Amino acid sequence: MFDPASRYSQVVQYQVMDSRGRTVTVVASATSPNAALAGYHVLRQGQRLDHLAYKYLDDGTAFWRICEQNDAMFAEQLTEQAEIAIPVDD
Repeated sequence: MFDPASRYSQVVQYQVMDSRGRTVTVVASATSPNAALAGYHVLRQGQRLDHLAYKYLDDGTAFWRICEQNDAMFAEQLTEQAEIAIPVDD
């Protein structure tokens, strides 16, 4: 169901019945990584988190790590920030 590189690839999945009687697969929340802080990036208009993730973490799909470092559930929450924290590249 998940890419092997996903933080959800090893998370337990289970099935529950929803309010309409359908059986659905549920994925538990993945644990947040305790990444060290590499520094801060001054966000400029038009910059995207996937581009910053590629620049700092060598992986555009790792934008979620920047979100986690900034306690943001959605990438859009960071678009209005003056600066954002960047985690250390593993």
